[in-house]
Amino acid sequence: MSLVVTGANAHDVTQLETVLAAIMVKRPCPKHRRSKHLCADAAYRGQPARTVIEAHGYIPHVVDRRKEAEIKRRDPKKKARRWVVEVCHSWFNRFRKLLVRYEKLERSFLALNHLAAAIIAFRKVKKPVNVIYG
Repeated sequence: MSLVVTGANAHDVTQLETVLAAIMVKRPCPKHRRSKHLCADAAYRGQPARTVIEAHGYIPHVVDRRKEAEIKRRDPKKKARRWVVEVCHSWFNRFRKLLVRYEKLERSFLALNHLAAAIIAFRKVKKPVNVIYG
């Protein structure tokens, strides 16, 4: 299976089918009470996106910002679940070579994304000794 890099002018919703089909590690089918959930923002509110999400066996949770703010006001300790993805994007944006795409070849850009993911994962591992790296 090959990964596809799209231009910045392609909206995320148009690539939903490709992303869900490209999941490398398939999760075993959970019991009914522990179904697979997919949290998304208001861009995925339409029926075509909902159909794709449900076709892949996920239960869609699409909350718009107003409703999310109301929930947050009622219970300040509750966090939005989709923020995990936004934090991940923030981690990748700290790599300037990825933020401003200088690479012309798709394979070079994809390789740099894999390298950035490896560095991010390495930084998250608790180490008994301080390791100095670039």
